[in-house]
Amino acid sequence: MTSDDAEPTVPNPATADPTAALPTTSEPSAGHAASTPPVPSPSPGPPTPQQSAPLNGLTPPPLGAGAMPLRTPGSDAAYRQTNGRSTTQRSFGQPEPQEPRFRPVYPGQAWPTEQPQYRPAYVPPPPADWHVQQARSYTTEPPKVNRIVTIAGLVALIIGVLAGAGAATIVVALGGGSNAPIANQPNPPVGTGADPKIRTGSVSAVAAALLPSVVQLRVDGADNSEATGSGFVIDNLGHILTNNHVVAAAATGGSIQVVTNGNKTATARLVGRSPAYDLAVVQVVGLDAPSVQFGRSDQALVGQDVVAIGSPLGLAGTVTSGIISAKNRPVTTGDDTGQASSYISALQTDAAINPGNSGGPLVDMNARVIGVNSAIATVPGSGEGQSGSIGLGFAIPIDQARRTAQQLIADGRASYPVIGASVDMSFEGGGRVSAVTAKSPAARAGLRVGDVITSINNEPVDSAEVLIVAIRTHQPGEAVQLAYERGGRSRTVTLTLAQQIG
Repeated sequence: MTSDDAEPTVPNPATADPTAALPTTSEPSAGHAASTPPVPSPSPGPPTPQQSAPLNGLTPPPLGAGAMPLRTPGSDAAYRQTNGRSTTQRSFGQPEPQEPRFRPVYPGQAWPTEQPQYRPAYVPPPPADWHVQQARSYTTEPPKVNRIVTIAGLVALIIGVLAGAGAATIVVALGGGSNAPIANQPNPPVGTGADPKIRTGSVSAVAAALLPSVVQLRVDGADNSEATGSGFVIDNLGHILTNNHVVAAAATGGSIQVVTNGNKTATARLVGRSPAYDLAVVQVVGLDAPSVQFGRSDQALVGQDVVAIGSPLGLAGTVTSGIISAKNRPVTTGDDTGQASSYISALQTDAAINPGNSGGPLVDMNARVIGVNSAIATVPGSGEGQSGSIGLGFAIPIDQARRTAQQLIADGRASYPVIGASVDMSFEGGGRVSAVTAKSPAARAGLRVGDVITSINNEPVDSAEVLIVAIRTHQPGEAVQLAYERGGRSRTVTLTLAQQIG
């Protein structure tokens, strides 16, 4: 087939019929019949003698005779279409070179309309206000952050409502103190467990880190009384910190059973207790439970998030959350008027605390213990069976609990500071002195019966309870400044605190 001007064209080897005859101007020799077909003359006209001469083995063929011209390397001339050829033949020629497959630089990048002629080796980072996921795709290496994020669900809880006295107590009032010589107390390590290193702000992570360290206490007294409460492991020797009123029934006989979060039960011995601070330490040798890490209660902030863990109403492993509602709240606790009361400068929280939570930890969002749950307030006039959380719970600051626990572990008893004077519990407007012990700090400072103490270290005192709580926030041997009124005149005195065992 030729074009309209009858000019010969070069056949397309990809589309040509191998059996079709090609137009020639001369006969090929026998030696080239199968492999070198003749090629048409480049232009019409009369043949020259060279073109028409027969070929033989002694005569070299003319240029181009008996074979198609070789293509220039890399040329696509054989696949080009000439005028008049069908364009459908192009699909049977050499495949078109394929564009390289598109690879997005970042997730979600749109497919480009035109492939760039080059791929830059450096991809600049996106602006700072881009989406976080897009910005991360430009990071050559992931940020190396040593973060141990432990998030786990709570295990199935041991549910058993036990009969007996509740472990959280009701707020009441009591006071008094006496003088004793000061003694140096050893300081065994407590609250030095492994740093939880959890993600701040996750209640589930706090619960997962602390639940293995929190235990349930079941107390049977010698007088057939029963009590339940909570506690938490404070060292690697199996010492457990709890409230005094939880274990008081077993102080003169009875038994204390400890149930771990893994539902293992063991018998504990009473190491020591302090009714003055409502704290006690029991021990289980070989206890399979990790120790907690103490925080700093003096650094707690009103409004910060906290988590309370314990066994309210016998429901072991209960976790509640809330905030610190107030600090340095004067709280006096005691189950009845016949029992020595405790005076606490407490952390107030709205985390749900109920009977049985007493002795459990109050922890910050870094899973560090900052308090020991000890008391709840109740609506006036409510009976014992109606007592429960109304969003007013109180915890002993861990700074005080640490010192008391160390004393109890060291020698089984703890001390608290006193000025050597009694105060009138019914008087309002300050701490009115009702009695002064001879040779006490109060006597040496010149305090008399009838003096009204109005401040301690410039902190106002408006009741006897506030005065006692303020004194017990210090340690024996510390010097404090008291302001008092006598006969309508204000006076100031500095005295050194004595100590009393209890």
